[in-house]
Amino acid sequence: MAQKGVQLDRETFSCSICLDLLKDPVTIPCGHSYCMNCIKSFWDEEDKKKIYSCPQCRRNFTSRPLLEKNTMLAVLVEELKKTGLQAAPADHCYAGPEDVACDFCTGRKMKAFKSCLFCLASYCEKHLQPHYDVAPLKKHKLVEPSKKLQENICFRHDEVMKMFCRTDQQSICYLCPVDEHKGHDTVSAAAERTERQRELEVSRQNIQQRIQDREKDVKLLQQEVEAINQSADQTVEHSEKIFTELIHLIQKRSSDVKQQIRSQQETEVSRVKELEEKLEQEITELKRKELEEKLEQEITELKRKDAELKQLSHTEDHIQFLHNYPSLSALSESTDSSSINIRPLSYFEDVTAAVSEVRDKLQDILREEWTNISLTVTEVDVLLSQPGPKTRAEFLKYSCEISLDPNTANTYLLLSEENRKATVMKQQQSYFDHPDRFTGWSQVLSGESLAGRCYWEVESGENVYVAVAYNTISRAGWDNECAFGRNDKSWALNCYKNSYTFWYNNIQTPVSGPRSSRVGVYLDHSAGILSFYSISETMTLLHRVQTVFTQPLYAGLWCRQNDDTKAEFIKLK
Repeated sequence: MAQKGVQLDRETFSCSICLDLLKDPVTIPCGHSYCMNCIKSFWDEEDKKKIYSCPQCRRNFTSRPLLEKNTMLAVLVEELKKTGLQAAPADHCYAGPEDVACDFCTGRKMKAFKSCLFCLASYCEKHLQPHYDVAPLKKHKLVEPSKKLQENICFRHDEVMKMFCRTDQQSICYLCPVDEHKGHDTVSAAAERTERQRELEVSRQNIQQRIQDREKDVKLLQQEVEAINQSADQTVEHSEKIFTELIHLIQKRSSDVKQQIRSQQETEVSRVKELEEKLEQEITELKRKELEEKLEQEITELKRKDAELKQLSHTEDHIQFLHNYPSLSALSESTDSSSINIRPLSYFEDVTAAVSEVRDKLQDILREEWTNISLTVTEVDVLLSQPGPKTRAEFLKYSCEISLDPNTANTYLLLSEENRKATVMKQQQSYFDHPDRFTGWSQVLSGESLAGRCYWEVESGENVYVAVAYNTISRAGWDNECAFGRNDKSWALNCYKNSYTFWYNNIQTPVSGPRSSRVGVYLDHSAGILSFYSISETMTLLHRVQTVFTQPLYAGLWCRQNDDTKAEFIKLK
């Protein structure tokens, strides 16, 4: 009864808001008391409504009551503190729906602190104390609070299960070996626990060893990442340096050629000007001499004419005078003509042709060596990564069956062999209209998307594109956005008669390798690797792409519209 009275006092002198002993207690008009700060904070939240209430009785006040410290309560609380009285337990000390409750608390139950496997009951700290003080109870097995204590009771004999049947692998009570488990291999639960504990420790050791191994692997991978990043950074730096040197070299050669052309220009212009001046001098001299000679001839002729006219003027015979006068009076006109033949000049067109030839040769070198550079980059391997297939047997492990989607087939393509074969026809096929259909180019896509590692082979005609493409490739029309290899959404190998050409983003790359009617395609989507192989008695790499695929890929065929062009996906399994 005394304990109950103390509990009543605790509740009486506790603030119902903070659940602690009253601090600066105040009493509001309804008679309930609170900590001054607690009720102020509570009413601060109600300021918007302009209606203030009591947190306990919910009585409303039209205006915010003035708060005055209750000195009597304050004195009582201080006295209770001096006598060792504590506040009522906070809400978090009481058991909630998810907590294990004390089996011995009455009224509102406290959270259990321990459970006893012998008593099959749970205790709060207060009710657990006898297990620490009473000698017989000290031998009981205490564990963390558990809601499953009843599972330790044998449902047949209503006894605590302290034994284990190894034959049936289940816990039993001491009466079970008499009937249901008679003759079975039974041991105490403690002995079985010891055995299982030993196995558990072995398992934990194995797990810890595996954790250590994996941590080492992670460390190695981190070191490998650092090494890869360092190597990549150094390679990029060196590559940029080499290409910068190459650019500087080309710029220097360009500057040298430009300077040489300008120097030659000045030399030739100067020479031409000198020749021009010399020719002008010669022309002037020739004209002067010619004029002098001409004047002398004219003077001589004029003197002769003058003498003849003088003689005619003294002729007394009128008839002779009139007869000879016309021929003697006419003067001959002077003639003057000259020409200079200049040889054809050679200008700088040949220099342009020579520079163009150097450009073409440099482009050929870069085109030929670029594939080697790309393949060298793709051959960089990472520690612990799965190696790619090397032999055809290894490739066949990743073989997949591919069927063509009729909804994507151009109307001039006939699908057969369970939609694995496409053949170009002269007449349009009776397909239903579908938004996925290629309306221009005679192309078709697979119905299945390709993920992970995939390998397939195509038996192709003389003018077939073996391709992969994103499903977002355009379908309607004849422009490059719809054609395999002519955009950034598709990659294609053109198998044309005795040669191969790789196409991507409308850039073609000549491919060397033995021509075969069968082409193998290997895709590692996550690694961004796409490879094409010529398949005959041997397997020869034709071209490899290293990129980052951002969408699922689909296999494709483009049979150019010649008579009876065909291609077929081969069954490999």
